[in-house]
Amino acid sequence: MSDTDQIDEPLTPQQRLESSNSRLIDAGIATITDMETLQACAAYENQHQQRLPILEQLSRRAEELREEL
Repeated sequence: MSDTDQIDEPLTPQQRLESSNSRLIDAGIATITDMETLQACAAYENQHQQRLPILEQLSRRAEELREEL
């Protein structure tokens, strides 16, 4: 498998939320385009870190996605 093959794969919740760099987490959340992915990320965060700022950011992204419909 080449590196370009991996680009087509969606990011997992772990890939979106597990970083010491808050900008990468922000980008991971900002690039969520569907509620299924958002719900998976919220579930992952609830099961692992339970960071309130991240959960709030996910909630805001959910509102944005609902407004786009």
